[in-house]
Amino acid sequence: MIKITIYQNHTGQYVRLRCVGHAGFARAGEDIVCAGVSTLVINTLNAIDRLTEEIFEAETDQESGLIDAVFQRPVGHDGKLLLDTMVLGLQDIQKQYGTKYSLLTFKEV
Repeated sequence: MIKITIYQNHTGQYVRLRCVGHAGFARAGEDIVCAGVSTLVINTLNAIDRLTEEIFEAETDQESGLIDAVFQRPVGHDGKLLLDTMVLGLQDIQKQYGTKYSLLTFKEV
């Protein structure tokens, strides 16, 4: 299962994104759930890096499926829009394939 945790501060601003695990929907290289989640998360972080002023540190590990991005400060308007869009996509994947393969949670920090 892929566990995606979105961390927000007390005002609901995004401060961290952590994604870890593998979906287990199909064999490696054929797992459409894993591919969908990975594409959404990686593309969103690439877009934030290239198209906004947001600064974040990211840690990745392909074997465990880890993508952990910690923002230097709560994200602004453009970063929020990109992350909101990613969340919509992740929620749709979870609705279609169930929480057996991906689980999106939100945590206040």
